[in-house]
Amino acid sequence: MAKSGILTVGIGGFGVIGEAVARALDAGMDGLKLVAVSARDRAAAAGRMAGMTSPPPVVTLQELSSLADIVIECAPANVFLEVAEPAIEAGRIFIPLSCGVLLAHPELEALAKKNDGRIIVPTGALVGLDAVRGASEGVIYSVQMVTRKPPKGLEGAPYLIENDIRIDNLDSPLLVFKGNARAAAKGFPANVNVAAALSLAGIGPDKTMIEIWADPTVERNTHNIKVDSDATRFEMTIEGIPSPQHPATGLLTPLSVIATLRGLVSPMKVGT
Repeated sequence: MAKSGILTVGIGGFGVIGEAVARALDAGMDGLKLVAVSARDRAAAAGRMAGMTSPPPVVTLQELSSLADIVIECAPANVFLEVAEPAIEAGRIFIPLSCGVLLAHPELEALAKKNDGRIIVPTGALVGLDAVRGASEGVIYSVQMVTRKPPKGLEGAPYLIENDIRIDNLDSPLLVFKGNARAAAKGFPANVNVAAALSLAGIGPDKTMIEIWADPTVERNTHNIKVDSDATRFEMTIEGIPSPQHPATGLLTPLSVIATLRGLVSPMKVGT
């Protein structure tokens, strides 16, 4: 599908992340061209394209794979497979943002191998992902992550609803989850994609241990990560600024997707 060295891009989901990535592509990125987006409300999506030089058509999630070489998923987690399966079956480069859902569907990696597709998980808010990936070539003994988010950033999480955990009107931090990354991704599909990426880069979702706190004392999404391996031991703290439009999303996330796209076409790529 790529012509003259240009890779075409389709974006599944036109919320805060999708719009930011679309506008960056529309502004011009060498070697890349935006050809389609998908949104539940097509009219609203078309309206938000005001000011774009070349507004792309708004299509269904399933149609993206027939139009684009690269399919980016930044839609609600419950429609993940509607984007993922057609893209991977068509042998496209698939970039998922809801990588927590990816943990529940390990068969997608085999499907990508069968169809000459690729699944590329962007770094997102996870500073130090390269170090974790490097350490995983040796022996990693443990990976621990403590996430603290303003309560608004956790509202509506299935785990909170199922366990009747109230986080409104908190006046002090509340530990709402402690367990492994697989369970965290299932219970907080919109909140712990960082944990999912960390587990995929390191020792897997069953051994990567996570704590999630609803913390009214913080204004930023904060992640403290400790890694111990035979090659290195390190600790990192990340304070991501939440999007004003969508508190569960950090402002760094769309920038990470844009950097991932540039890495696919750049003559020089820095980092693992």
